[in-house]
Amino acid sequence: MNETNKIQFSKEYILLFILGGFFITNAIVAEFMGVKIFSLEKTLGFNPLSINLFGVKGLGLNLTAGVLLWPLVFILTDLINEYYGKRIVKLLSWFTVALILYSFVMIYWAIGLTPNEWWQFESGISANEKLSITDMDQSYKVIMGQGLWIIIGSMVAFLVGQLIDVTVFQRIKKQTGDSKIWLRATGSTLVSQFIDSFVVIFIAFYIGADWDLVRVFAIGLVNYFYKFTIAILLTPLLYLIHDWIDKYLGNEISEKLKSQAVSL
Repeated sequence: MNETNKIQFSKEYILLFILGGFFITNAIVAEFMGVKIFSLEKTLGFNPLSINLFGVKGLGLNLTAGVLLWPLVFILTDLINEYYGKRIVKLLSWFTVALILYSFVMIYWAIGLTPNEWWQFESGISANEKLSITDMDQSYKVIMGQGLWIIIGSMVAFLVGQLIDVTVFQRIKKQTGDSKIWLRATGSTLVSQFIDSFVVIFIAFYIGADWDLVRVFAIGLVNYFYKFTIAILLTPLLYLIHDWIDKYLGNEISEKLKSQAVSL
């Protein structure tokens, strides 16, 4: 290929491609990981907590596996907001929701396909039969086919959380300038995650499963406690990535992008 015909990609476009790619990928994977509920206490080698809130007993840190990736999504949200502005974050958020919905449609299409007999009844049986799945197709349906209300709840919570995050982030930045990255990043995440924690449970389980409001609030509060803690712990990671981006872009491009991002 002639040198003059090669497409030249600037550093700011490459950075947006990388951040946007990880943003979308983490959000989609988090949705499918979320099928699994795990015990954080047992995973870390501790006895499960037994928290009583508002008359709801036996609450512990039993979380969806998706919570392992959602904090990264919100870090990426803040980084993209910092360098490219809230319009790009909103565009990526809507595009991500569209891709997640597309993914679920394809999964439900696959669920409806007629299974091959040997795959359905034989491929799930291990040689020593210590672990066997008698019906692979049914297991596939159970694992991959999340409830409709859970899908709706997670999508609405994601969008609402993102819109709140970018708004709070930019308002804090206008007040503090380029200083206090921790304040605008952590502050916006804590506010948006508070809303996210309750919206998803309210839609998925209050509307979709007839839970009472007290139980929704109690479980939402426990989930928010986890997200609050993780948001604080990940603040140093945000600074590390921010410093790497500044070095990659160079001072001139970095300052130009951050200046433009405030008005976008």
